[in-house]
Amino acid sequence: MRKSLFQKAKVFPWITNVTLYGSLFAGGDLVHQYLAHPDHIDWRHTRHVAIVALSFHGNFNYFWLRTLERQFPGRSLGMVLRKLVLDQSFASPLATSVFYTGVSLLEGKADIFEDWREKFFNTYKTGLMYWPFMQFLNFVLMPLYLRTAFMGCSAFLWATFLCFSRQNGDGTAAVALAWIMAPKKRFLTRKTNEEK
Repeated sequence: MRKSLFQKAKVFPWITNVTLYGSLFAGGDLVHQYLAHPDHIDWRHTRHVAIVALSFHGNFNYFWLRTLERQFPGRSLGMVLRKLVLDQSFASPLATSVFYTGVSLLEGKADIFEDWREKFFNTYKTGLMYWPFMQFLNFVLMPLYLRTAFMGCSAFLWATFLCFSRQNGDGTAAVALAWIMAPKKRFLTRKTNEEK
């Protein structure tokens, strides 16, 4: 099956990469919702995240990564560093901005820039702790026809964080980690109380 997917990615690279990226991004929202409130999944929110991921993120990343490779071909350290600097200084702020404003627009918020104003800078700083490492691996290890799909796999975890930040957090990794650890602490406390 994996071989078949790779063959399809070579034959139909755009649709394969964009579909995989969008699906994984929407899956990140589902994971967030399941962790936040497992008794209720808001499919409407997941649909909004999927629309933004399929209509913008997947397509933008597909063409952006090809443009970077055309302008800075190869896997030498100098070329990879150029791609990383451009990616983090242009693509990352744009993608984060589109996520916050796009989902707000689809939800019909009166002020679609509210989440962006409150959380963009923190989210961007958090992204600088994650994306340069993922993109370094992407630029060095992945063939061009699989780079968007690799970003989609990386974006699965990132989308979980973004959806948490948009609904519960402030865009910082510290708040997200505290939230992740809180259920574990509650579970351990409850287990200790039951043993007594």
